[in-house]
Amino acid sequence: MSAPLAERLAVAAQYLLPKQALTAFMGRLAGAQGGAATRAVIRWFIGRYGVVMAEAAEPDPAAYATFNAFFTRALKAGARPLADADLVCPVDGAISRFGAIEGDRIIQAKGHRYSTRALLGGDGALAAHFQDGHFATLYLSPKDYHRIHMPAAGTLLRMIHVPGELFSVNPATARGVPGLFARNERVVCVFDGQGAGGPGTDAKGVRGPWVLVLVGATIVGSMATTWHGVVNSPRPGHLRDWSYGAAGAPRPLLAQGAEMGRFLLGSTVVMLFPRGPHVWNPAWADGGAVRMGEPMARRAERWS
Repeated sequence: MSAPLAERLAVAAQYLLPKQALTAFMGRLAGAQGGAATRAVIRWFIGRYGVVMAEAAEPDPAAYATFNAFFTRALKAGARPLADADLVCPVDGAISRFGAIEGDRIIQAKGHRYSTRALLGGDGALAAHFQDGHFATLYLSPKDYHRIHMPAAGTLLRMIHVPGELFSVNPATARGVPGLFARNERVVCVFDGQGAGGPGTDAKGVRGPWVLVLVGATIVGSMATTWHGVVNSPRPGHLRDWSYGAAGAPRPLLAQGAEMGRFLLGSTVVMLFPRGPHVWNPAWADGGAVRMGEPMARRAERWS
């Protein structure tokens, strides 16, 4: 069987799988304290995917009571130093796509595009901020570190949980399922970026709103943020929208590099930035490996 045919069959099979039930079942298993069985699964996973435990704050696989605890493990202090850049990479993973938003269209893969409005749960007013803006889509594979960090300082404005499908988000599925990232369940986090020093300063960062989207996938048991905890358990089946700063309460301000969330089993993040001067790291290329904290982009006309 040819590789393209095998890929198409694997994608087609996902339409038939009971993805919601499978994900719920795997989520329960990943959160269970199974003793020796859990430790055996963790050791198998490390060997199968080549997980580098030497970077973990707790390198002993036997120290993790659940698979989720292992999967969302912290790194040693200093393992991911922050580059001096307006935007740093928020995760360990691989570059799926990045570049300019063409009007309101984002490139998913060759021959596939989807709209910013669809990604953001149908919110046209929010999507308008990113007309002709910039995007990056990063894929977290099973071996990767699965905590998500802030690419720039930002004040949290909103969080939107958008229900949806639970297709895999691996590269083959991205090539085969139209509008994948706007179809899957996702958590949209909206930040106000005024640079780390606030309005009117020349501090590095992003001026105006920007978005970081956590995209769910098959067997991704849940997605969590540092300010809310687990967002998608239970899954009520309808859109939920939280606004921050109501009734005079302060909005959370997260520093560049701060942890903002995590995946319980892996997935993808999509970032949207407004139109304006923006240059990507010249070392970046589609399919390339990236690490949290490395330089991602400058909000300028030139890289240097």
